[in-house]
Amino acid sequence: MKPAPFAYLRPSTLEEALTALAGEQGAKVLAGGQSLVPLLSMRLAAPSMLIDINALPDLGHITCDAAGVRVGALARHAEVLASAEAASAQPLLALALSHVAHPTIRNRGTTVGSLVHADAAAEMPMVLRLLEGSVDVASVRGRRTIPAEELFAGPLESTLAHDEVAVEAFFPALPPGGGVAFQEIARRHGDYALVGVAALVETDGGEVTRARLGYVSVSDVPVVVDVTDALDDPAAKALADLEPADDIHATADYRAHLVRVLTPRVLADAVHHARQRTAQRNHA
Repeated sequence: MKPAPFAYLRPSTLEEALTALAGEQGAKVLAGGQSLVPLLSMRLAAPSMLIDINALPDLGHITCDAAGVRVGALARHAEVLASAEAASAQPLLALALSHVAHPTIRNRGTTVGSLVHADAAAEMPMVLRLLEGSVDVASVRGRRTIPAEELFAGPLESTLAHDEVAVEAFFPALPPGGGVAFQEIARRHGDYALVGVAALVETDGGEVTRARLGYVSVSDVPVVVDVTDALDDPAAKALADLEPADDIHATADYRAHLVRVLTPRVLADAVHHARQRTAQRNHA
């Protein structure tokens, strides 16, 4: 199929883009286009205008400091994945991004775009939620920060207002004593995961003081489960909070099985990572 007719605007400043978006109720923002363009082609989305932000300056940045990693709206998945500084500050970024689709899509798709697309089957919304990050958005009314826990409203639905553009995402750095891990099961590499699990742990003296798990393709929105008090059986705690569903890709029972298999495995990997980092610091 071909997209329905739409007007096209390629602004050269953020202010121009925000003004156009505020003035056109049916407008959509185009960045990487790896989520939006297929929806247009299948006529699942029919905007009156596309506002292409690829010519906007100063939105392609990837900056790292002690606090974490800031990713601009036009930074491509591949660029974030290739950033040694980002991987050092927050290793979960590279672990998860290596599973995002295929190189061709990672070369065009944007990390911030994936976040606001709010697909619970995608890796990056879950990563932001697990890390307790945030997204900065701008409109003609000004700029605000949306914490990850408030970003995802429902299936493919974020809490951005119609006239807001996501301009930057913030991923907190991995603290000393912290460890991360990620695994997913997909029919083929690059497909959406049947189930994906990420773990974030904090340790003190080698003992786990906090453990949280994030899940991909299990619920309608990215879900994070705190298993600090259930380290002996984290999968049972996770399944008590999750609602695996049937779809054309997998049954709810199979997804629950994958949660049982992956949860303890990924949690153990994260604990090992934390202890390994601690040992490296102690010997430095």
